[in-house]
Amino acid sequence: MFFPAYRLQLKKQKKDYKGLVIANEGANFSAGANVGMIFMLAIEQEYDELDMAIRLFQNTMMRARYSSVPVVVAPHGLALGGACELSLHADKVCAAAETYTGLVELGVGLIPGGGGTKEFVLRAADEMHEDEPETITLKNRFLAIATAKVATSAAEGFGIGVYRKGLDEVVMNQGRRIFEARKSVVEIYDSGYTTPIQRKDVKVLGRSALGALYAGIHAMRTANYATEHDALVAKKLAYVMCGGDLSEPTNVTEQYLLDLEREAFLSLCGEKKTLERIQSVLKSGKPVRN
Repeated sequence: MFFPAYRLQLKKQKKDYKGLVIANEGANFSAGANVGMIFMLAIEQEYDELDMAIRLFQNTMMRARYSSVPVVVAPHGLALGGACELSLHADKVCAAAETYTGLVELGVGLIPGGGGTKEFVLRAADEMHEDEPETITLKNRFLAIATAKVATSAAEGFGIGVYRKGLDEVVMNQGRRIFEARKSVVEIYDSGYTTPIQRKDVKVLGRSALGALYAGIHAMRTANYATEHDALVAKKLAYVMCGGDLSEPTNVTEQYLLDLEREAFLSLCGEKKTLERIQSVLKSGKPVRN
């Protein structure tokens, strides 16, 4: 399994359970994907296996989002990368106050591939207002991923757009986070929870926003704030977040965005400099600047 920590045992949920709490008692919730496995599959050019692994993780996230019972996540410590994506797809998050979360995949030359990019596009679409340029909200979401922003507390998680105001909550006593998550599951279930319907109305902006993001990436590269490979990865991210090379703003499905996300992730796994970054993380714990 690509992300073994997230194996959701939902087979009996319809009959036996009111919902699901995802949490653990370790030092950290999760530092993210098994990059060693990604590296191994990429080096051996097992792209079919890698594609299947990404599909499985995306399907797991969508299963969490569109489960027949509520799913509540209770992260603590590190909740990075794939763990952050899981939080993005939960019905509710009960995060310990000391939770470090964010989509950090750009640091190793990848984009979030488990639905995180898709979810930020969806949230940006929902946050757009008629009285301001549509590109502003999308750009803010893009920069959160492109700069690998990490919230240094659960409270900051609201500021970078991972947690949702008025829905997700911060649990000050870390020892109570699972209790609070369980209580939230029961409350959501008893309030008349119904399985959400997959979105088919996610507004993407196409070429108009893509040109603006590409211009910003070029400026960062020219000013030496970003390396050539940083710019390449950022352009892949921008392409996905704008819905591809569409001639005008269009409503698309979540699956359309997941497919774009997966294709970009796979293409980056074939880049030498991405593999160098992953190898550096595996050896030293830090990505090389290339």
